[in-house]
Amino acid sequence: MNALLNKVAIVTGASSGIGRSTAKLFAQEGAKVVVAARRQQELDELVEEIAQSGGEAIALAGDVTSETYAKALVDLALKEFGQLDIAFNNAGVIGPMSAVVDMTSKEWDSTINANLSSAFFGAKHQLPAMTSGGSLIFTSSFVGYTIGMPQMSAYAVSKAGVIGFAKALAAEYGSGGIRVNALVPSGTATPMAKSFGDSPEVTEFVNNIHALKRQATAEEIAQSAPSCKTKGLS
Repeated sequence: MNALLNKVAIVTGASSGIGRSTAKLFAQEGAKVVVAARRQQELDELVEEIAQSGGEAIALAGDVTSETYAKALVDLALKEFGQLDIAFNNAGVIGPMSAVVDMTSKEWDSTINANLSSAFFGAKHQLPAMTSGGSLIFTSSFVGYTIGMPQMSAYAVSKAGVIGFAKALAAEYGSGGIRVNALVPSGTATPMAKSFGDSPEVTEFVNNIHALKRQATAEEIAQSAPSCKTKGLS
């Protein structure tokens, strides 16, 4: 379809799950993609897979909780591809599963930094590189938005914060032609989601939360991201 032909995108958390599926879809739609995550080998494999399918991608491994890394991703997009049109700030963690009374401040901070501060660092450096027509996308979650889950308070707060952040940015930059969206996935069958629990009992519990009695696939969630090119805040 080439709906993203001549566009350049950054995708964080691209080594697996929703990020990986979205990076592949962006490339399939014609975008040149900068893929980001902590694991270099998985990123290299993704770049090769995209190339074999006729797409173009480049990888830079690093930690999204580092502002230096957020800037380096933008610098790489501009250096290699000359522009930045789309940024999908998707990387995140579930974090330690713990009751609030047992959670340490270090555990709390690590989850907030990975899921919310990383979004701030990304947007801070991505927005100045975008011109009118740009698209800024974040991954939030139904946890903390439509449902509460036990022992996931830090995750819920961080993901709810992403929605508030996206709304503020939409108000700030919408008049300049920058679209800002927060995707709010339901339970999604990804490697990260397994850290919540991988037993048949947990799987059945999560499946039964949903009307279709199943979790989404990463590919299904990825389909939402290209639509953010033409729509306002989700």
